[in-house]
Amino acid sequence: MSTLPAPEPAVPTRPDPLSVTLRINGQSRTLSVAPWTTLLDLLRNHLDLTGSKKGCDHGQCGACTVLVEGRRVLSCLTLAVMKDGAEITTIEGLAKGGELHPLQQAFIDHDAFQCGYCTPGQICSAAGLIAEGRAQSRDEIRELMSGNICRCGAYQNIVGAIEQAMGGGR
Repeated sequence: MSTLPAPEPAVPTRPDPLSVTLRINGQSRTLSVAPWTTLLDLLRNHLDLTGSKKGCDHGQCGACTVLVEGRRVLSCLTLAVMKDGAEITTIEGLAKGGELHPLQQAFIDHDAFQCGYCTPGQICSAAGLIAEGRAQSRDEIRELMSGNICRCGAYQNIVGAIEQAMGGGR
């Protein structure tokens, strides 16, 4: 009886990087990334746009919120290649010509941040919320912003800042 040699173990291969083109804060960028690269990691690690934070990495805290085509998106749960060709706005892209976005100014006016870690995600989420046009009251703002966690508890001030930016606050 002859024995056959054991088969050689398969050597795993890595998939080739994929090209992705995004318009980020008004500037077209083409990058080559691994297929599993999240939008958050692309922004932070490939483009040094570190405003969006990696909080929970599970889509539960909202610290990574950015705007994709004007809509709120959790960038830690979004593969960059899924958004090829999309318009992305991060906290770094909200201010125009050296002038703060009305939400950024409202957050300052209302002291709507303490440690500041969640602030970029809160502001981007609030910009999307305002664009959606669904929030008409403080309770609706609270409900529609509930995916953005503030561990410091600045919620009253955040709601006040959003009201101001919507035109109904002080």
